Amino acid sequence: MTHNVGRLDRAVRVIIGLALLSLVFVLDTNARWFGLIGLVPLLTALTGNCPAYTLFGLSTCPLKGRKA
Repeated sequence: MTHNVGRLDRAVRVIIGLALLSLVFVLDTNARWFGLIGLVPLLTALTGNCPAYTLFGLSTCPLKGRKA
């Protein structure tokens, strides 16, 4: 699998993912389950591959086409 998510992009995704996941614990309404959307940026940061970037041909990884 090729990496298309760079180091800074990964860090931002982790921060956003954790912030969204915290909604599950902070909110008391049914809206708290929207916090599970935070799993998406966390998983893309973990794998280093973003399907949306692949679809649009984007990459923030400095080494284009780097293999895992």
